[in-house]
Amino acid sequence: MKFTNAHEVISYLYTLPHLHAKSDLSYIKRILAVLDNPQDKVKTLHATGTNGKGSTSYYLSNLLQKAGQKTGLFVSPFVREFNERIQLNGQDIPDQDLVKTANIVEEALTKIRQQDEEFSLVTFEYEVALAFEYFALNHCDYAVIEVGIGGEHDKTNVIMPAVSIITTVGLDHEQIIGPTLADIAVEKSGIIKYKRPVVLGSVPELVLPVLTEKAEKEKAPVYLLNRDYHLQAKERFEYRFADRQLHFKLRPEVEGYDIAIAVTAFLLLKLPLNDEQIMQAIDQTVIPGRYQLLSNKPTIILDGAHNIQAMKNLLKFVRKSHQEPGKIKVLMTMMKDKDLAQVFSLFKDEEVTLTTIPYPRAAKLADFPAAVRARYRYEADYQVAYRKLRENLQTGDTLLITGSFYLVSAILKLEEDRCEFKE
Repeated sequence: MKFTNAHEVISYLYTLPHLHAKSDLSYIKRILAVLDNPQDKVKTLHATGTNGKGSTSYYLSNLLQKAGQKTGLFVSPFVREFNERIQLNGQDIPDQDLVKTANIVEEALTKIRQQDEEFSLVTFEYEVALAFEYFALNHCDYAVIEVGIGGEHDKTNVIMPAVSIITTVGLDHEQIIGPTLADIAVEKSGIIKYKRPVVLGSVPELVLPVLTEKAEKEKAPVYLLNRDYHLQAKERFEYRFADRQLHFKLRPEVEGYDIAIAVTAFLLLKLPLNDEQIMQAIDQTVIPGRYQLLSNKPTIILDGAHNIQAMKNLLKFVRKSHQEPGKIKVLMTMMKDKDLAQVFSLFKDEEVTLTTIPYPRAAKLADFPAAVRARYRYEADYQVAYRKLRENLQTGDTLLITGSFYLVSAILKLEEDRCEFKE
């Protein structure tokens, strides 16, 4: 197959299966070997965690760029368009480069199929191959690699990173990498590599030994939040690590942890960047779809929180920053395979409107628990729901769009179209 445009590449990716019959790394290793192992030609940093791995990856990417490093970034999911998944120096992969790189991957697949005609990649494996090949072609100094799900069996786990990062361990994707917290910790510990430092964020005491024992086995130095590096939220975030003391603009507490993790990982690389430059790089970082302020008056916040830990943190932040007597209004949907009842149990006085989006995994009315359906209004058309909520916001109200990055993406697109129409 020969691709001629980016639309063909992206459409093809979504026709591929999501899973192989066996969950191992043999397929991704085979295609990378035929591509001459591009993942070994670039220094990498590897980030996993139930929440915060994407934000941490963005902060790290900005720090590396500030230090003059040609920097690749591989993240998921995208918020506006697919090209966000693969970035170079903060710029999405251009369409022409996506096509060029995909055709290189296709050539490699053709070679394999000459011996094994049944060989194929799943969607995420193809994306990983694209990213590594693109970063190698562009001679990146570093690439920040966010895992898809888990760690040990994740298709990105084919690298020997300069630093490994585990931001958090919580319940999500239990059907795939669970079912217990300990199972999830074991899976995430799979990115810890021999004699390579690992930075640990806010990890529950219950499963911390799982990670530290793996690190000890691999002789990997451990840098643990609140033991080896510290963060305090005062008028600003105050960060300490060894002899470095830095401060950053205040954001939600969990975002502060992501900042601290990223800065610690960066400092371990010993790249030349002074304190002022580090603080600038962090404070200037904007992360799409994560605590993203769409409007100040009225207050409209977009956040892709899609599991109980992320939603708990988000609601804590919104409630703390919300000004009475206004109301907190929420527009949300979730994927139907998530812990819907647990997530909705977190809501108190918020006025929630349920909706859905045209995506196979998105919850429809019947997928929400009966108690949730009885408690909240449902509007099947997310565009109608959003417009009604926005038009009826009163002074002091806060509108929160959450539950899924797909919904966040759809609302961002709606806003962009609205602004273009007004102009």
